[in-house]
Parts: sequence; structure tokens; C-alpha cells
Amino acid sequence: MMGAEPPNSPPGEPEGQQPVPPAHSAYSTLNSSPDNKEKPQSFGRFVLELVVILLAAFLIAYLVQLLLVKPFQIPSGSMENTLQIGDRVLVNRLAYRFGSPSRGDIIVFKSPENLDEDLIKRVIAVGGDTIEIRSGNVFVNGQMIVEPYLKEPPISLNFAPEKVPDGTVFVMGDNRNDSHDSRAWNPHWLPVDNVIGKAFMIYWPPRRISLLN
Repeated sequence: MMGAEPPNSPPGEPEGQQPVPPAHSAYSTLNSSPDNKEKPQSFGRFVLELVVILLAAFLIAYLVQLLLVKPFQIPSGSMENTLQIGDRVLVNRLAYRFGSPSRGDIIVFKSPENLDEDLIKRVIAVGGDTIEIRSGNVFVNGQMIVEPYLKEPPISLNFAPEKVPDGTVFVMGDNRNDSHDSRAWNPHWLPVDNVIGKAFMIYWPPRRISLLN
């Protein structure tokens, strides 16, 4: 029909021209974005969660070391060549929870001469055994034991036969010529209560990673 106004054009607008939104609408939309309002809160929550995770990790590591496995660094050459100075080993704290050390075990313990010092040696005889050393050779219950782990042939004073008291062990280093151990202590026996645990693995340095017998 001639003279009819386009159906979609608001009254008073030129034909074909679309209405322009208010100039402030884009600014208002940007400032009212939900994402921008949540950013400070989200960052704060992230920091809080990170702190909680780190604290939980430290607590778990502390409890594992306190109750299950203790890392120990070899401080001297008394256990060469089995263990080198600076080697790091893992110590099973539960190994003797329901038992006692056995002959041949490598144990970490509190020194009977200084309870603030931790040492590592090999168990040679246990409670009830008779220990004797003749010309460097070790006899347990009258039988000479084979010690393939020794660094070198021992030059040792004789040790007259003595019975190891119950609840104690007799320990020596594998580097028999450079080890301060049961032979020198007075009394000679290490109380089992001093034992922290059994060393079972070298974990550092990487080239030395291995299980201990």
C-alpha cells in the first residue's frame, strides 16, 4: 500500500535505520561481569588451598619419618665398603616392633656412649650367643662366621669368649680396622631399646641405589 510505514521501524525513525543502544551499556556490562567480581575471591581461595596442601604434605612426611621410615646419612667410613661416607639410607622403624635384630642386620641406633648420637653398624651376635674374636676371626657359639662384606682382613685384638646378655646385641662395623663399636664399649653390649630400625636401602647417590642385606 502506498504511504504505509515499514512494520519494524519505530515511529519517528528514518526508514532502514536501526536503533542505537545507549552509549553507557557496554561500560555497564563490563563492570557488572560476574567473572571480574569473583577473581579476588578465587585467588584467595587458591592461596588458602595451596597452603593447606603444603601443610598436609609436610605433616604426612613428618609422620612417615617419625613412625615408619627414617632417612639416615652415613657419617663415617666404619661401614665401608658396604656403605660409603655420604651415602643416604632408608631405615625401617617397624622392623623390630614385634621382634629383635638378627645376626647380619645393619641397624641404626643411639650410641650407648652418647644418646644424642646415631650410629650404624652390623649385628654380629644377639642375646644368648657367645661371641669370641681370635686373630681377627669372629666366632659365634664356637663357629667361625664367614664375613664377605669386610673391607679388608681385620687387624684386631683378641676378644675372650663372652655371652651376650638377653635384650642386647653385639655390633661391629664392616670396616673392622676403623670402627668404634662393641669391642671398645664398656660394657660391650648394645641394648635393643637403643635400636631405631633396620637399614634396608641405599637411595642416594643414584649410582649407589641398592637394597641392603
